[in-house]
Amino acid sequence: MIVLIPAYQPDQRLVDLCHQLGGHHLLVVDDGSGPSYTAVFEAARRAGAEVITLDHNRGKGFALKTGFAHIAARRPGHDVVCADSDGQHRAADIEAVAARLSISPAAMVLGVRRFTGDVPARSRFGNTVTRGLFRLVTGRPITDTQTGLRGYPAWILHWLCATPGDRFEYELRLLLRAARESLAIDEVEIATVYLENNSSSHFRIFHDSVRIYRPLLGSIFAFAGSSLLSFALDAALLALFVTTSGHLIASATAARLISATVNYTINRRTVFGPVAPHRRTAPRYAALALLSLSANVLLLKALTPVLHSLPTAKLVTEFSLFAAGFLIQRAFVFARAVTTPSRAPESSSPWLPAVKRP
Repeated sequence: MIVLIPAYQPDQRLVDLCHQLGGHHLLVVDDGSGPSYTAVFEAARRAGAEVITLDHNRGKGFALKTGFAHIAARRPGHDVVCADSDGQHRAADIEAVAARLSISPAAMVLGVRRFTGDVPARSRFGNTVTRGLFRLVTGRPITDTQTGLRGYPAWILHWLCATPGDRFEYELRLLLRAARESLAIDEVEIATVYLENNSSSHFRIFHDSVRIYRPLLGSIFAFAGSSLLSFALDAALLALFVTTSGHLIASATAARLISATVNYTINRRTVFGPVAPHRRTAPRYAALALLSLSANVLLLKALTPVLHSLPTAKLVTEFSLFAAGFLIQRAFVFARAVTTPSRAPESSSPWLPAVKRP
């Protein structure tokens, strides 16, 4: 087992962690910290760590992928546990994740915090929001989506290198991709440690939050775009068919069939894919479409006299059906069973960044 530690402008806590983990092979990636931190990394070397130095700051995700690529090339077949350099991850917790990783068939093992005790308000709030959105988007409950203490089996290193993201969003992208591909995720509870109100963190609240929430909300925006496109196509085709044929019912039916097919295709391939085969998803989608149509009529009839406004009732109905449609398609129509494959899919374009080695 190899412990991979990405580090940007670390302090003595990195050196202390290296001493505590002296029984393992340690790989520290200096993410362009600069000459002022040379002494810290030299101390880490003396404590037994191998150090890779990037020529300038590229972000945590890039540093992690640099480490994964180095391990895959130089020490293939070794499992990897990633830990932060700022003292938040105790040696005992790193050992606990490593122990679970050695026996778990999952694609990744997360060291998860329960956020008890003295936790900075922004950290507690951010983790609560991200955890809730992750479950909404993927249907997968993850206790701690932002943990940096993670274990990865050797067979998944190329998969990790092929996942996009160079900064703090990278680790969330890994979770999203694992959920999208129905890979199993295991958890080990660890201590919640925030030193000096998390003052050592290099997380930029605005810029890095945008990076994190963009991929997290991407499927919801894609679903909304698919729905709007289908609505516009349905309206345009209805007008065209009525104009050319003069038959309203036949035109409405044809327009709805075409727009629904387009919506189904986009959702299956782009929003929720990769998913189960057509023979399972198509009948489920058709059943949902009929249910949605019936619910639309029933809700309009029920809400109009209560709200005293047909436009308002229509708005509430469409929003409700949009939310329900997203959840049902994610959880039922396009859902896949969680799998624990014996090896990760190979990357068609291995990610091998250029690094400067001592």
